[in-house]
Amino acid sequence: MIVGIGTDMVVIDRFREMLARRPGLAERLLTEGELALSMESQAARFSAKESLAKALGSPGGMRWLDCEVIKSAGGVPSFVNVGTVASRVEELGIGRIHLSISHDGGFATTMVVCER
Repeated sequence: MIVGIGTDMVVIDRFREMLARRPGLAERLLTEGELALSMESQAARFSAKESLAKALGSPGGMRWLDCEVIKSAGGVPSFVNVGTVASRVEELGIGRIHLSISHDGGFATTMVVCER
């Protein structure tokens, strides 16, 4: 059964400018592994976290760093959730989270489906 769906789109140049204007913001939004990626991939990871938050009902109190987007050896993206995000996933009885990521033409877009 689907518990939640979330989608998001980020303008990559706007994301880059936002990070440049606000020192330290990148480190509050993205994990060390995510920060090592290209700006396009960083924007996509941020979009994925936004999509997940929406799919989880956007409750307050969740920490950005409690969620990391990783890729399998085959390139399939997924989340590693800890702390506040893992607690919300457990609270909703979510057993599987699907993630789709794309970035092209200056945009990063993502979709998340959470299943119980």
